Amino acid sequence: MSSDLLSVPCVLMRGGTSKGPFFLAEDLPADPALRDALLIDVMGAGHPLQIDGIGGGNPLSSKVAIVDRASRADADVDYLFAQVRVDQRVVDTTPNCGNMLAAVAPFAIEAGLVAARHPQTQVRIHNVNTGKVVIATVQTPDGRVKYRGDTAIAGAPGTGSPIPLTFLDAAGARTGRLLPTGRASERIDGIEVSCIDCAIPMVLLPAQALGLRGDEAPAQLDADAALLQRLEKIRIEAGHRMGIADAAERVIPKPVLLSPPMHGGTLQVRYFMPQRCHGALAITGAVGIATACATEGTVARSILGEHDLAKPIRLEHPSGTLEVRLERAAADDAIVASVVRTARRLLEGRVFTSLLPGSGTASAWTSAA
Repeated sequence: MSSDLLSVPCVLMRGGTSKGPFFLAEDLPADPALRDALLIDVMGAGHPLQIDGIGGGNPLSSKVAIVDRASRADADVDYLFAQVRVDQRVVDTTPNCGNMLAAVAPFAIEAGLVAARHPQTQVRIHNVNTGKVVIATVQTPDGRVKYRGDTAIAGAPGTGSPIPLTFLDAAGARTGRLLPTGRASERIDGIEVSCIDCAIPMVLLPAQALGLRGDEAPAQLDADAALLQRLEKIRIEAGHRMGIADAAERVIPKPVLLSPPMHGGTLQVRYFMPQRCHGALAITGAVGIATACATEGTVARSILGEHDLAKPIRLEHPSGTLEVRLERAAADDAIVASVVRTARRLLEGRVFTSLLPGSGTASAWTSAA
């Protein structure tokens, strides 16, 4: 190779309503600081358009998945999610992303980490960010990953092959407890909120308490500087109460606005990432909100009222509706949440980095460059 740039293998994939590069852990530096420096460089973080990298200039397309052989006996692969900030040269591995999770199993099968079976393959994914295991089921007729299909999901164009995701025990993903403050609801800045940690830490707020209808478009919410400032204040305080002392520097907890449904669903949702409103809804957020609907005393439950767990939770978001199914074998058992996503392999090759060989990172991938 005649170029003076180093490169590393990667696959660009869409998972649910998110998109980003997928890497094998063995192709990246083992040292987290060096790894993050590489991700910041290849994604182009710190520029609003990420013009000097492969990021898409939006939090939904500035995500990275790092996949490895399983580090625990009850899983087939490890998955580490990294949120690369668009506006800052920062990598945050404290959250999880359920949409990117949808593409982990297909990627792992095609990378040779998991053997495909006919007609479908179950992959037990250990999410390193949360320490939880999620089961993904991929259609693999004749031992080949099937991406084409008739399943449509709100927020992604076209259709694809269904990939059911089953979250076995999502509660306490970051803090170790479903209700990290010990209370189902409490007041922050004069508003009754719920601090919940299920798949991802969130602070749930009634939209009406902020003078909103709840059906506002993301662009309208993003343009409301006073709203964003107040949400950030509430988010940081909620983080402190949940034990996330550095919430101001993290993307968790996520602020979520809830309101009564307008299109026959269970609840209406506006999910923030955290400084911008999601154009659809994060899967981790959906799992947590649905669990809150089944938890006495939460803001979600107060808006919804009683709910039969035999019926799916249908969450209305800016792009449509996302359905979550909840199951509980016994009253004291953990809630199992299931959603259906699709994924697509978009591009495979090598991504180039402008980091210099003398930067201390080059030795980790010079053999592959």
